[in-house]
Amino acid sequence: MCIQGGVPMDFSSYFPIWNKLTPTQQQILERNAVLRKVDKGTVIHNGTVIYNGTVECTGLLLVISGQLRAYILSDEGREISLYRLFDRDICLFSASCMMNSIQFEITIEAQKDTTMWVISADTYQRIMKESAVVANFTNEIMATRFSEVMWLMEQIMWKSFDKRLAEFLLEECNLEGTNILKITHETIASHMGTAREVVTRMLRYFQNEGMVRLTRGTVEVTDKIRLEQLQND
Repeated sequence: MCIQGGVPMDFSSYFPIWNKLTPTQQQILERNAVLRKVDKGTVIHNGTVIYNGTVECTGLLLVISGQLRAYILSDEGREISLYRLFDRDICLFSASCMMNSIQFEITIEAQKDTTMWVISADTYQRIMKESAVVANFTNEIMATRFSEVMWLMEQIMWKSFDKRLAEFLLEECNLEGTNILKITHETIASHMGTAREVVTRMLRYFQNEGMVRLTRGTVEVTDKIRLEQLQND
């Protein structure tokens, strides 16, 4: 379910370089930004969907609250998370259609109920073309996201799965503020780009070693110190 409404006056606080824009550019953004609320599980952007011969272009996303997940899908249907977006994060890959040199099939899904601003690609591209500040800001965001993707690829290629899983569980505990994670093995596998069976085998090993406790739909981290040691070994 999506709800669209008017733009509150505090929109400016969610755009980091607002004060560097001209009054005209600020007005354009305020007039064209749309407040959107999506339920957990909603697919916000799917780069594989084609309309009239072109890839769907959702636009620039500015997260107010909630959590988004950006991932890619293999030909076999296996998912792997590239990065996640939290409060005040900005997603540009959902507006990659405005950058002709980028061909990136990416899916963006709400991991929690999320509220965000959506700025159309046409609007943002118009401002980016006339403002060096916005162009540089855009390049910085893209460079950061590509660095995150490259870091992920290095982790997959060179880091053993037990270390990656330990790191993932610790990160989830920090994000959720609890050691009891309401998460399935299938969901973990989707994040990490592997098969559910691989996750299950490793979690059972962790359980046998006393680092986690498994129940249906839940992974409880019982020994963070051991997981941290495993992650850093």
